[in-house]
Amino acid sequence: MARHSGRGWYGRMLAAAVGVTAVAAATSVWTAEAGQPGGGPAGAGAPVRHAAPKTATVSADIAHASEGGEHAVNITIDDGPDPSWTPQVLQVLRENGVKATFCMVGPQAQAHPELVRQVVAAGHRLCDHTVSHDTTMDKKSEAYQSQQILEAERQITKASGGVRPMYYRAPGGAFTPYSRHLAASHGMRPLGWNVDSKDFERPGTNTIVATVQREVANGPTILFHDAGGDRSQTVAALRTLLPWLKQQGHSFGFPVR
Repeated sequence: MARHSGRGWYGRMLAAAVGVTAVAAATSVWTAEAGQPGGGPAGAGAPVRHAAPKTATVSADIAHASEGGEHAVNITIDDGPDPSWTPQVLQVLRENGVKATFCMVGPQAQAHPELVRQVVAAGHRLCDHTVSHDTTMDKKSEAYQSQQILEAERQITKASGGVRPMYYRAPGGAFTPYSRHLAASHGMRPLGWNVDSKDFERPGTNTIVATVQREVANGPTILFHDAGGDRSQTVAALRTLLPWLKQQGHSFGFPVR
């Protein structure tokens, strides 16, 4: 999502960050994403020190393109899951036969595992959106960045029942070379966006629709939100935009890996 202020709205909910040591320990044991190569616990004779998970190598470059090709768009949904709005977003996507990428905040996933599993069961993809949604992450230490990314990865993976995030989106686009390469080493492609719907600001459904219609020529990856406040305008905008995008000749895909 676009930068808003300071640590973001999740920062106020998370006064105490999880210790870096606990996160490092969690990274040694991971469950593979369904249908993809992945790692499990080290064997009995393996070294005690914590190793990176065995995941398929992905690029550390920030992704914007779509796997679906030239005319495809990527619908991305940030900040959830939220018990009020995520089910409504899922319903609109289902009605239109559209798959999306959900960029989840770790504690939200941990609090609502049933929603994470609904997202996965519907064929959507998961994305790591950190623990605290700190839009100033790029100004923080590498240890802090690591804690934010790896703890959220652990929380999302556990909530999903073992399906790991395929992407990492820095809050507010606050990527660093370190965070990009760390995410990629865990099989998560850094994910940007081309079109910010500005729905987070709740400017009105018609304004959200007009923004996407005006800017979709900028590139395929479109940013929406399913948490962080009243997202009724987002749900309404998606009801209009998804059919409109199809009418314009667009298909729907996932971001490149």
